Amino acid sequence: MSKLATAAKRLIVGRPFRSDRLSHTLLPKRIALPIFSSDAMSSVAYAPEEILLVLSAAGVSAFAVSPWIGLVVALVMITVVASYRQNVRAYPSGGGDYEVATVNHGRRFGLVVASALLVDYILTVAVSISSAAANIGSVIPFVAEHKVLFAVGAIALLTAMNLRGVRESGSLFAVPVYAFLIGVLGMIAWGFFQAFVLGRELRAESAGFQIVPDETQMAGVAFVFLVLRAFSSGSAALTGVEAISNGVPAFRKPKSRNAATTLALMGGFAIAMFLGLIVLAQMSGAVIAEDPAHQLIGAPPGYEQKTLVAQLAGAVFTGFAPGVWYLVFFTGLILVLAANTAFNGFPVLGSILAQDRFLPRQLHTRGDRLAFSNGILFLAAGAIILVFAFEAEVTRLIQLYIVGVFVSFVLSQSGMIRHWNRLLRKETDPQARRRMRRAQAINSFGLFMTSSVLVIVLITKFTHGAWIAIAAMAAIYVLMTAIRRHYDRVADELKQQEADAVLPSRNHALILVSKLHLPTMRAIAYARATRPDALEGVTVNVDDEDTRELTKQWEAENLPVPLKVLESPYREITRPVLEYVKRIRRDSPRDVVTVFIPEYVVGHWWEQLLHNQSALRLKSRLLFQPGVMVTSVPWQLESSARVRQKQLTSMPGAARRGLGTNGKVNSDRKAGLDR
Repeated sequence: MSKLATAAKRLIVGRPFRSDRLSHTLLPKRIALPIFSSDAMSSVAYAPEEILLVLSAAGVSAFAVSPWIGLVVALVMITVVASYRQNVRAYPSGGGDYEVATVNHGRRFGLVVASALLVDYILTVAVSISSAAANIGSVIPFVAEHKVLFAVGAIALLTAMNLRGVRESGSLFAVPVYAFLIGVLGMIAWGFFQAFVLGRELRAESAGFQIVPDETQMAGVAFVFLVLRAFSSGSAALTGVEAISNGVPAFRKPKSRNAATTLALMGGFAIAMFLGLIVLAQMSGAVIAEDPAHQLIGAPPGYEQKTLVAQLAGAVFTGFAPGVWYLVFFTGLILVLAANTAFNGFPVLGSILAQDRFLPRQLHTRGDRLAFSNGILFLAAGAIILVFAFEAEVTRLIQLYIVGVFVSFVLSQSGMIRHWNRLLRKETDPQARRRMRRAQAINSFGLFMTSSVLVIVLITKFTHGAWIAIAAMAAIYVLMTAIRRHYDRVADELKQQEADAVLPSRNHALILVSKLHLPTMRAIAYARATRPDALEGVTVNVDDEDTRELTKQWEAENLPVPLKVLESPYREITRPVLEYVKRIRRDSPRDVVTVFIPEYVVGHWWEQLLHNQSALRLKSRLLFQPGVMVTSVPWQLESSARVRQKQLTSMPGAARRGLGTNGKVNSDRKAGLDR
């Protein structure tokens, strides 16, 4: 069973890496760009569509404001990218926003940022995979009908790929990310060329449709509120920008400069694609409705609304089906791979938090392939739960999405302002001060922009589901503080006290006896070899005839160990032993009691169900008794011996040592030794 599990693990994860190979997993910029930027670049596949979906409540005429909304989102993105270029230079250790907030605002604000980012990373996986299901479902009906199943399968596949290591998964993801980048930019360029050079009219399949407007959304304050909601939905294009600041340690040297360059490339590509898609949507007359079955007027019977990217590809590549399929395929694929940003950011942040004792320490250790395997598995489990809970619906999930990332943006930018103020108080060189003032101005403008967006997001999305994300952040914050309190309490408890150095007065040893057979004889021999101050066998009388027979055998063997019989009128085994141990401890509090328990070592999982059950129950109770040591004395059954022999002969050097298929020295080798 264990060999099968090991073989499956090696098939999925690959052969383990030595710790000294960690430096070989560092990333060049060409690989780091698709790994850390896939989320930010892929969000352009759904952020423009979300703007149109919100504006559709006021009818097709409201789409006219979408380019202006897009320009403001682009301005925010430029600001955030410029601000984070300062972050990665000032804090290259990989803590990102968490480190910036902790150092400059204190531990509590650092935990607020950490909880926000953890929630955002889980939502990144759920939203990206759900959006991929929607895009692929535009051309493959089976995926549209089974979105949840597709999403869960995609998350499982991504998990397996990331468990193989950052460098290997990055190499696999680079091709589709660059293919998507080329496809979208190529579509935008070809569309503009047709419209502005060739003078052709671009027409989406939904052009000419009308939308039944919600009259309450078209007047005055309501329309302004609707535009703000559209802006907050479009701000999803900024998600993933912070991932590079958390992943600086994964870059090759010089780490900070390479990370800053990658940030600039990511921002440039994402802004160009985001604005290009919005302009193409305006030029082609694409219509997107939140409820197409009831809102659309003029649509043919049975019309299935496609995603914005699919409609634009159909308009630009009219009569060229391969171009449409290319765009739809790689858009769906990169939306799946966009979750990879979270698979790289979440485990690193989890490791840092675990090192600071705010999360379980298992999240700090690296797996076979030098990736933080436990963090990867935890992230996948959280995303799958969200996909099931929200049925892989992007519109429902995206309401929860961007709250966390803008909370981290705001606290990070304000922390950077404090960082520069602290340095300016010490710096006297005029040129260095000018450079710091310039960086501080960038972070100040970033704080203003991100704070404004956060306020808009909270106002427009709170009742639409953002409260769930806020509640989740609060719950994670409380959980992390509770974990830290527990670790601190345990650390204080385990500090060496003066009383702990005092040796016990005596060692009172007990051997649990059920029958006088070989395992019991081995336990007796081992217990005697430890030279305890007092040694006795202990049996529980649950059957008078069996106890009498055991007593006779004990006396016949003339063992130099007395046998104590504990009465049990209710045929219990555990309670009488516990009471006897407690009585010894009560009578001699400075004594230590050592309990030797004979146990069978079996070779098959089902044999474990037939043996050792009483011993396991008793051990689990004795471990909670102070001053009591529990020692297992193993007895290997024949089934376990066969397993051991197989392991011996499969070990490196088994043939050289002359081990045969039975795990023993083969006859030829033995003959040579005899001579």
